[in-house]
Amino acid sequence: MIIHNLSEKNSILHQFMAEIRDVNVHNDRLRFRKNIERIGEIMAYEISKVLNYKVQTIETPLGISNIPLISDPVVLSTILRAGLPFHQGFLEFFDSAENAFVSASRRYNADHSHFEIVFEYLSSPSIEGKTLLLVDPMLATGGSLDLAYKALLTRGEPKAIHVACVIASEQGIEVAKTIFPKEKTVIWAAAIDPDLNDKAYIVPGLGDAGDLAYGEKI
Repeated sequence: MIIHNLSEKNSILHQFMAEIRDVNVHNDRLRFRKNIERIGEIMAYEISKVLNYKVQTIETPLGISNIPLISDPVVLSTILRAGLPFHQGFLEFFDSAENAFVSASRRYNADHSHFEIVFEYLSSPSIEGKTLLLVDPMLATGGSLDLAYKALLTRGEPKAIHVACVIASEQGIEVAKTIFPKEKTVIWAAAIDPDLNDKAYIVPGLGDAGDLAYGEKI
């Protein structure tokens, strides 16, 4: 399995990562969502470099141009709700992709000392023989990703899988290696952080991506 950590090379991506982590700009939800979307666009471009292409003949007003275009059908999937702006960034580039949405969230007990991951909803086309892009901002424990992937497999077996996250924990990466088939999966992260705290949030991370994007939930 190939792991790409985009933070290992300098690019404008660092600027957007700095802003989504910064507590001094966390009260600006529009800015947070926009930066997550921008990170999605950058990662979509990087992933596009390794997909399969086929030369297509394009007629212009003055002649013919032969241009390599992505040949594999793409299904772009995310986990509600935090994944929506990240998904939108990918969709800006993969604008002809089919789309899938999974609801998998943490359900805490009364004192928030323990949680379980709960699957509630799936909307997906067939993914049989297609390239699946599974995008989720935070890869912490890997629990949500596991449930989402299992739900998507009820819609077929993908030909190739690209898992993309804004921030992953090292633990989450190790769990992902056990979830996905190694021979056809690539994991992409804008950053990989070392730890999880006792609430299973990534450290240093950025906090709760869904709350920062859309407000706190009950």
